[in-house]
Amino acid sequence: MNCRHCKTPLTHKFVDLGFAPPSNAYLTKADLYRPEKYFPLRVMVCDACWLVQTEDHTQADELFSADYAYFSSTSASWLAHAARYATKMIDRLKLDQNSFVLEIAANDGYLLKNFVAAGVPCLGIEPTASTAAAAEKLGIPILREFFGEALGKRLAAEGKQADLIVGNNVYAHVPDINDFTRGLKAALKPGGTITLEFPHLMQLIEQCQFDTIYHEHFSYLSLFTVKRIFECEGLRIFDVEQLPTHGGSLRIYGCHAEDTRPNSPAVATLLAEEARRGLQTLEPYQNFQARAERIKDDLLGFLIEQKRAGKKVAAYGAAAKGNTLLNYAGVKPDLLPFVCDAAAAKQGKYLPGSHIPILPPSALSEFAPDYVLILPWNLREEVTKQLTYAQNWGARFVIAVPTLRVIP
Repeated sequence: MNCRHCKTPLTHKFVDLGFAPPSNAYLTKADLYRPEKYFPLRVMVCDACWLVQTEDHTQADELFSADYAYFSSTSASWLAHAARYATKMIDRLKLDQNSFVLEIAANDGYLLKNFVAAGVPCLGIEPTASTAAAAEKLGIPILREFFGEALGKRLAAEGKQADLIVGNNVYAHVPDINDFTRGLKAALKPGGTITLEFPHLMQLIEQCQFDTIYHEHFSYLSLFTVKRIFECEGLRIFDVEQLPTHGGSLRIYGCHAEDTRPNSPAVATLLAEEARRGLQTLEPYQNFQARAERIKDDLLGFLIEQKRAGKKVAAYGAAAKGNTLLNYAGVKPDLLPFVCDAAAAKQGKYLPGSHIPILPPSALSEFAPDYVLILPWNLREEVTKQLTYAQNWGARFVIAVPTLRVIP
């Protein structure tokens, strides 16, 4: 396999998580009686441009299907994050009824509804029918397509170049990152702004967040590599923010290369920090496998210990990262009988691979577990506040990443 960006042959493994089904391919009861599709989940690092990337085994249309079950609006903290962003960008870019905002991967309208409420014209690009329908119910115009250079050029030809292009947690999800970036270039109005948010590779390595690796994530991104990709396509990163979302993300601000806006000092500062931590050397990538195995072993040891002690354990949050963790560890319903999730689209289904049933949150009160394993550890504070009632029967919360912790 060659690097998806610079075409250099890939020879350096970052981590091998065995075989797993797509992390958002939730199963119905009927699906349990059919063969399940698994793919290798191996990640390589390019020693030329330092793009970290999954091996080629899947196509985007196999991962982002019509009944895609991830709805952004399920998380209250994510909704608040999106609302703050919209307010900030409307003010910073002076957006009004004469502006145009384009969001790629608009999901269920969690973000664009803020621009609609402010009277700013917008368009969402969203290929998954289930989430696109939810966005349309909010009055958001949606194009049900995958985004790339061809669509970017078509929008430009239709006079729909954007003052602001938003892409939250989509840049890592595209199989052809060069084509996608050319699409950004084509769809961006002169003087326009691009903002992309994505989990930061530096934090993934630092916190050993291997569970954020799944087939839907084709790339794992540093500022260094994204800056290089942008520059190759005639774009420039002029500002960057470090965010706490998803265990540590970046929000990069991009523009056309010839744009006169100066670069923020934050760009050079973060590039220097990535270099200091060795992200353009092989060293940080070479011991990641052993660290991931230690987390897996600690979780398995904990679950087996509780089973032998007669304790009850349930999980909360049927998140993609949880599926990576459970499938890598080989956890099945004998160790974890169910997971609760607030998303109605997931309830009554089963986790891919492990076949653990997904129940509504009310099941926790009925089962009264001794421990609740929070799979989306990045939402730990939000989840523990939602589940304070579990303390009525003495339940304790558990997270597995970056190290196994029992709370309180």
